[in-house]
Amino acid sequence: MVDELIGAVAAVGAGGLVYLASAARIVKQYERGVVFRLGRLRGEVRRPGFNLIVPLVDRLRKVNMQIVTMPVPAQEGISRDNVTVRVDAVVYFKVVDPAAAVVNVEDYRFAVSQMAQTSLRSIIGKSELDDLLSNREKLNQGLELMIDSPAVEWGVTIDRVEIKDVSLPDTMKRSMARQAEADRERRARLINADAEYQASKKLAQAAHQMADTPSALQLRLLQTVMAVAAEKNSTLVLPIPVELLRFLERGHQEGDRQAPEPAEHPVDRTEQAMDDLRRAVEQ
Repeated sequence: MVDELIGAVAAVGAGGLVYLASAARIVKQYERGVVFRLGRLRGEVRRPGFNLIVPLVDRLRKVNMQIVTMPVPAQEGISRDNVTVRVDAVVYFKVVDPAAAVVNVEDYRFAVSQMAQTSLRSIIGKSELDDLLSNREKLNQGLELMIDSPAVEWGVTIDRVEIKDVSLPDTMKRSMARQAEADRERRARLINADAEYQASKKLAQAAHQMADTPSALQLRLLQTVMAVAAEKNSTLVLPIPVELLRFLERGHQEGDRQAPEPAEHPVDRTEQAMDDLRRAVEQ
């Protein structure tokens, strides 16, 4: 009798352990559990940790609450300015209502993927090429809004959408390269013309200043000669202006008035002026 009682207790204990093992469910920290009892949704969402369900009556379905990174396949379309482009993107989303994600849509991942592809093609048709290349922030916001509107009913929220790459035909790339090259050349010519204009204004001011003082022109000529002669790799032919001879002649005349000397022949005076000029050039 005792053996039978012990056997019955052991059988009940074993059955209890089997029942407990079949009823026990572990929900991870990043998951939530949705329980269906006889096919009907239970209102309570199971939290992370150890949970019990009724075997053969309840069915627990786990829903991942982490942010999902989903690449959107490249979509080819024609932009508003009739340019064929190929655009791919990436969508970041997460489940905020596990019950709605399980009940309202068959596969929320597939639904978000299809909606993202459709929205991306729509954005391509509504945008111009310049917007796709340089104004992506605005397009990302519009794309996020288009995907998020129907996803709210699926218990999913779109965290962000990013356009990764815009592929252009080779002919369009060459055209854009030529356009950029022409624009850079235009700016270079404008800068060069502006520099010439400013230089001409400074040269005009210098010319007016030298017109008032002719000796400044001669000094500038001597400076140019010295700069050219410093290279020592060319032959310099220097025409002697008449104004320089007159300048030197006036200098000698002033010296004659200060210290009278015997009169010289004009030819000797010219030769002396040439010697003075030669020594100045050599220095």
